[in-house]
Amino acid sequence: MILYFFILGLIFIISLEFKDRIKNSAYFLFSPLQKFFSKIYQKISFFVETIYEIKTLKRENEQLKKEVQKLIVEKENLKAIERENHALRKALEIGLDKEFKLKMTKFLGKDVSGDIFLIDKGKEDGLEEGQVVILPEKILVGKIEKVYQNFSKVKVFTFKNFSFDIKIPEREITALLKGEGNFGAKIEFIPKEKEISIGDKVFTSPLGRNFPEGILVGEIKEIKNSDIVGFKEARIKPYFELSKLDYFFVILNF
Repeated sequence: MILYFFILGLIFIISLEFKDRIKNSAYFLFSPLQKFFSKIYQKISFFVETIYEIKTLKRENEQLKKEVQKLIVEKENLKAIERENHALRKALEIGLDKEFKLKMTKFLGKDVSGDIFLIDKGKEDGLEEGQVVILPEKILVGKIEKVYQNFSKVKVFTFKNFSFDIKIPEREITALLKGEGNFGAKIEFIPKEKEISIGDKVFTSPLGRNFPEGILVGEIKEIKNSDIVGFKEARIKPYFELSKLDYFFVILNF
């Protein structure tokens, strides 16, 4: 036991004497390993931080995309409201609201079956077959041909063989307009002795009660002799353009 304690004491004394050398040797031996593991830790730490930043950026990017989409939708909604207000202003400027009871509708597109337009109002909105459809500038489009629950089909006046009475006020002429299809139309039974010119304006006539009087139809773009003796005919240019159609008005009280 005495020997055992003597050895322990000796080791303790030696360790106190050489502790700095031992520490120095240990630092010397393990320093490369410490540097190695330190570099590995730094790389792992950098990698983890990078992954975290990527995930954060991805979340922020998705959020920004949603915000941009929301702004795009809001911008389009504002544009639609602006176009609708513009159409209403045009109608009010020429007094359409005082002349007719109207229902504003939106152009949905062209039907594949011919000169047929689709609008976004139907039975639920009080629309009926035969009602007249015009542009805000009081320009003729046609008549409602078929009414569904939430949309309707409009037969454009250029529909093949669709005919009605028209007048050319500045020439005091009354004649018959007939649709030719493909958004073309011609005026028949113009007395040969009557003078007409390219550019003359064509309006609806009260004869036949197909349309209210005085709605602008188009203008004459071509004049030629008719196959019927004593008459001539003319082709007209409608006053609506497919690429610019947006809002229509349905006349409810005619």
